[in-house]
Amino acid sequence: MFDKYIVCEESLRARGDGGVVEVRMPYYRGLALSMVEAVDLVLDGEPVPAERTTFTVHGNTYTFDQLPRVTDDRWEMGERAELAFTTDEPLADGEHDVTVVVRLRISYMPVPGGGRDSKRLTLTA
Repeated sequence: MFDKYIVCEESLRARGDGGVVEVRMPYYRGLALSMVEAVDLVLDGEPVPAERTTFTVHGNTYTFDQLPRVTDDRWEMGERAELAFTTDEPLADGEHDVTVVVRLRISYMPVPGGGRDSKRLTLTA
């Protein structure tokens, strides 16, 4: 529904042994984090394993193994969350292809919800 807004423009930045990209929910309502099935990242054509990513929303950081049990925290529509990731090599300055797939469990939908967005983002020193 709001797929083209998932990956936030100008949000890619280096952090330690990886980086961070900001993402938004592709759904018109907020959801408890237990309803977020996955936020998959593909960087320059290479999938980043879920165990190498963390999800931060309004200052609270979670692994994707923790999310199914988080019923007292929410990701609101339009709210930017940080998807942090580690890489084997430091991120090079310049353009990077970023694809994010968000999978949501929505109670009244018989099929999984969510969306996909791809953007070319620039990392600058």
